[in-house]
Amino acid sequence: MRTHDSVSILIFNTSRQCFVVVKQFRPAVYMCEVERQHPQLFQNQDKESFSRLEDPLPAVVGVTYELCAGIVDKPHLSLEEIACEEILEECGYRVPVTNLKKITSYRSGVGVTGSRQTLFYAEVTDQMKTSGGGGQPEEGELIEVVEIPLEDSMKFAYDETLPKTMGVIFSFTWFQNNIAPKLPKSNIKAP
Repeated sequence: MRTHDSVSILIFNTSRQCFVVVKQFRPAVYMCEVERQHPQLFQNQDKESFSRLEDPLPAVVGVTYELCAGIVDKPHLSLEEIACEEILEECGYRVPVTNLKKITSYRSGVGVTGSRQTLFYAEVTDQMKTSGGGGQPEEGELIEVVEIPLEDSMKFAYDETLPKTMGVIFSFTWFQNNIAPKLPKSNIKAP
């Protein structure tokens, strides 16, 4: 199986003291919920019986909170340039490459793909917002931009009722350990 490496970006809006993440429908997450709630559908692999789900689940069960991210599929662009394109497309902020800080790289999807993901950190301000974001509908993207206030971020990270990727949890924790201690004390509210 050939896969693409990817980039993801932890975005922190310093004007609003919040993280900017995306929320989008993931078919694989939806199908896992269908299988969990209707295991009988997967016992008989007959296409006819599968298409007759009498009580379909709402699409919202396939929606996850994620970091802004994208695949590395443009060989003429650096990882940083791809990350900046994704920030603009998905979240609507124009970020110069020099504003990115590499956090780390790691293997993602190790049970299936083993691709490499590079995680960046970017600070944005309200003045850097040039569009509403939302991804590229012509590519099948339907992305909602969501702001998570800094003071609620760790509660959000560990709230199991809000489906999210491990990248969100890891990056919020990284921020608390590496960036939050350097913020002016007036910006940090106790959880």
